[in-house]
Formats: sequence, structure tokens, C-alpha cells
Amino acid sequence: MSEHLEIGKQGEALAARWLTSQTYRIIEQNWRTRHYELDIIAEKSSVLHFIEVKTLRSNHFSFPEAGAGKAKIRRMISAAEAYIRKHPQWKRIQFDILSITIGREKTDYFFIEDVFV
Repeated sequence: MSEHLEIGKQGEALAARWLTSQTYRIIEQNWRTRHYELDIIAEKSSVLHFIEVKTLRSNHFSFPEAGAGKAKIRRMISAAEAYIRKHPQWKRIQFDILSITIGREKTDYFFIEDVFV
């Protein structure tokens, strides 16, 4: 497996643990439909959260969240629409980005909530 895929997989595992510690209930991880994928779908306070996880080993050149550009956000919205069609009971949804920097001495989490406000 290539290094960036390994970092991504490690980041998603860290994200699930961190979100759980923040009282989110993980519903799905790596949820896929024909053309799209959502990293994490979680619930907190009756709100369904679609969470994009971005992970880097350092932020010397860029921050992980910089990888969530317009095209990625459009794909997130399309994937969320597909998920909601299958699970229409959710009345409140939110899109979030969890940026993780895995450092030598510590791991930093930067959670950007409700990215469309």
C-alpha cells in the first residue's frame, strides 16, 4: 500500500477514536456509493455529520484541511445526497472537516464544523 493511503487509513482510525471521545456516535466509515465515498458519517445531538478526514505527517508545507477543495466538497455533497435518499429520517445534517497532523511527539486535531455556514 502506498504511503499516502497508509496515512489516510491511519488518519481515519484516529478520527473515529477522536470523534467518539467527543461524544459522536459513528454510524458509517468509508461509506461508498457507486461514484462517491464519505470518510465518516456520525451522529451527535440528533444531527447527522458528514465528516471528511484529511491527514498529513507534518504541516511544514501545507495544512491537511487544504486538501478539501471545491471539487472535494462537491463530491461530499453528492455522496451525502445519495446517503440521505437511502436514510430519509435525518432532518438535520452538517458537513465537517477533521484535519489531523501526525507529528513525531503528538497528534494535532483541528475540527472545522459546519463548513457551509
